[in-house]
Amino acid sequence: MVPYGEDDTVRLMRAGPLPGRRPRWMLPAAGAALLILAGGGLGAFLLLRPAPEPIAGAPAAPAVPRLALASEAEILASRAPELTVRRLAENPAILVLDFPGLAEQARMLNRVAALVEKAGLPRDRLLDDAALAVAVQADGGTAESFYYGHNYRASDLARFFAFADRDRVPLTPEEERLRGLARELGWLQPGAAGALVSLPQAGVEPWLDMRARATMLRHELSHGEFFTNPAYAAHVWRFWREALAEEERARLRATLAHASYDPSIEEVMANEAQAFLFHTPDERFFSPASLGFTAERLAALRAFFVAGMPAGWLRDALAR
Repeated sequence: MVPYGEDDTVRLMRAGPLPGRRPRWMLPAAGAALLILAGGGLGAFLLLRPAPEPIAGAPAAPAVPRLALASEAEILASRAPELTVRRLAENPAILVLDFPGLAEQARMLNRVAALVEKAGLPRDRLLDDAALAVAVQADGGTAESFYYGHNYRASDLARFFAFADRDRVPLTPEEERLRGLARELGWLQPGAAGALVSLPQAGVEPWLDMRARATMLRHELSHGEFFTNPAYAAHVWRFWREALAEEERARLRATLAHASYDPSIEEVMANEAQAFLFHTPDERFFSPASLGFTAERLAALRAFFVAGMPAGWLRDALAR
């Protein structure tokens, strides 16, 4: 994202605030930026089938440790000097990658972001290193600020590695580590369910204090809930289609598109809308007023959203 204080907008994709997968984290909108912070079988880590033949010269994937459960509060409190991988205690289908810095996160997940949701990039193949560097430059930031937080379905990762093998795209050691993790979780099998979210430690950017880290985590976890809880996903779709007026959806779509989210992917629009409107509590990163939502309208939308949420940890957290 744009470093806090450099301009009025903080986006999570690239530095700056809508969560983002850009800093994923901030969306510039009408003079303000939004902060954007982009199942089964998780208890078993046995390899179910042999791995595909590695690309010649590709580095071996490091061993993946057993995954512990951690609460949202425990994840926030972590100060580990290395990548920490845990399942969310409140919903073990969500895997949380907690990076000590931005460079390792970028090397592991930027190419996935390019495939899954970045506007103007191909959905049917991976970018090689040179093309990814061009995409990062076109995004206006650096590899480290391409996204400050990420979120993907298990099926997104399976598709990513299938394309890598099909086209023999050389991957980074970090991406190969991600492959090993996905394999251990069974996520490379057809029909696998689960979600991965990521965030960096506080202090990696001047604006990324503990309050910002907490906001980033909650934003990304709401995406994980959308990916793994069908009842919650159905409610988000109902909110997007029925509670929001067409003009409100258009404003959100335009703002998200300005933050480099692909506006043609309706699911990305609905998923980011819920995350920004209800799960991005730090006003430095997202201001509904900047998109024309009055306090009265936002209160009405929030009441609709909370009333229809399925029971569970995220509803309890939002109610608090």
